[in-house]
Amino acid sequence: MDDIFSHPQGGELTRDGFDEPGLESPVDVSPEQIRRFEAERRRFYLSVRAKFALSITIAVAWTTLSIWLSQRWLNDLAMVAGWAVALIVIGFIAYVPGFMNAFLISTLLLDRKPPLRPIAEYPGLTVLVAAYNEAAGIADTLTSLARQDYTGPYQVIILNDGSSDNTADIVREQLGKLSMPPNASFRLMDFEKNRGKSAVLNDGLAAARYDLIATVDGDSWVRSDGLTNIVGRLLSDPADTQAVAGAVMVRNSRVNLLTRAQEWDYFHGIAAVKRMQGMYHGTLVAQGAFSLYRREALEEVGGWPERVGEDIVVSWAMLARRARIGYAANAFAFTNAPEKFRQFALQRKRWSRGLMEAFKLYWPLLFKMRMTTLFIWWNVLFLPLDLVYTFVFIPGIILALFGYFWIAGPLTLAVLPLAALWNTVIFRIQKDVFESEHMRVRRNRGGFLFYALAYSLVMQPVCVWGYLVELIGLRKAWDTK
Repeated sequence: MDDIFSHPQGGELTRDGFDEPGLESPVDVSPEQIRRFEAERRRFYLSVRAKFALSITIAVAWTTLSIWLSQRWLNDLAMVAGWAVALIVIGFIAYVPGFMNAFLISTLLLDRKPPLRPIAEYPGLTVLVAAYNEAAGIADTLTSLARQDYTGPYQVIILNDGSSDNTADIVREQLGKLSMPPNASFRLMDFEKNRGKSAVLNDGLAAARYDLIATVDGDSWVRSDGLTNIVGRLLSDPADTQAVAGAVMVRNSRVNLLTRAQEWDYFHGIAAVKRMQGMYHGTLVAQGAFSLYRREALEEVGGWPERVGEDIVVSWAMLARRARIGYAANAFAFTNAPEKFRQFALQRKRWSRGLMEAFKLYWPLLFKMRMTTLFIWWNVLFLPLDLVYTFVFIPGIILALFGYFWIAGPLTLAVLPLAALWNTVIFRIQKDVFESEHMRVRRNRGGFLFYALAYSLVMQPVCVWGYLVELIGLRKAWDTK
C-alpha cells in the first residue's frame, strides 16, 4: 500500500514564475532580533476585548442610524404586508447585514497582528494530502510541497482514497523525478477502496511522524513560504491556539466569469471573515484546503468525523473545548475553484450542510460566554438571511423593475452603503498582505462587477438548498467529482 520517496542527497529548491520569492525563514535568532520583537510587543496596544467592545458599539450605532433612516421604507412595506412581515424583511435585508458589515469594517480597521516570534528551529511537521481522482492537479500540488523553504523536518503523506483514475500512478511518477530538500520525505498511502476524506485523513494522522499536522487539498499549490508562515503564526499566537487556518486563494480565476468572481469571494469575503474571527480568537473553520493543527488537539476530539463538512465539524469540536483557532493571512495556498455552475452549486451546498452538521453537534457553543459566541450566532442568522434574500429580496428586485419599491428601491440604498466601504477596506488590507509577500493583485474588473452585483443572486439560493437537504436528511455525498 505504501510508497516512500525521499531525496537521498538533498538538492536545491527551485522556483518558477508562479511561485515568486518569499520571505526567508530565520534559522539563528540573535539577541537583537529578540529585543526588537519584545519592543514591538510592548508598544501601545489596544486589547482585543477593548477592540471587540468598540466594534460592537460602532455596529450598534450604525444599526440605530439605519433604523431611523428606514422609517419611510418600513411604513410603506407595513401598509402592504403588515408590521411583522415588514420588520422581518427589512431586518434581514438591511439591519442585520448592516450590523455585520459595520462590525467587520471596525474590526478590520483595528486589527494589528502581533509580530511573528523569532524562531531558532522549526519543529517537525507532517502534511496530509487527501486525494480522490486528482489526476489533473496532484502533480502541481506535490511540486509545490517539494519547493517549500521550511527549515525544519517535514513529511508529506499522500492519501489516495481509492481513486478511479490514475492519481496514484501520477504520484509515483512525480515523486520519482522531483528534486526534494534533504529535510523532506514523501510517502504514498494508496488505498484500494474509496472510504471518504475523513477516513483517510485519520489513517494519515495515525501514520504521521510529527506533532504538527497540516492538511492540503490534492488540487492546491502551496506557496513556497506557506508552511513556514503558517507554523510561524501558530508559534507566535497565544499558547492555547490549537489550529491555524491558512489563506486559500483561487488559482484558476482566468477560466471564466464564475471563477473570476470566486477569486474576489476568496480574496475579499472569506479572507475578511477569517481575519475578523482570528482577531477575536475563534476562526470558525480551519479549512481542509490548507490548515495546521496540533496532533494532541485532533486526537482529543477523535480526529476528523465522517461528515460532508469534516473540517467545519472538527473545528467546532475544538472550539467546544475552548481551543483557540487562528488565521495566517500570509500563508497562501492557491486552489482550483469550480469552473461550472453545477460544481459550484454542489460545493456551496456541501459547505451549507457542513455548517448545519456543526450546529447539530455543537449547539451549546451558542451559550458560551466569550467573544467568539457572536460569530456562532452570526452563523445562525445565515439561514434566515439567505431565505429572505432568496424568496423576498430577489423577487423585490423584479418588482422594482416594474416600479414597485416596497422591498428594493431608493430607500434600500440609504441603509446599505457599507458594502462598498468594506470592500475598499479589505482590498487595501489584502493588497498590503500580497505586497509584503512580493505578490501583486491581478486586475479583474469583470469578475469584481459580477461579484459585487450578482454573485449573491447565485450563491444564496444554493446555500438555502444546502440547508434544506440537510434538514430533510437526504443522502450525504461529497459531490466533488
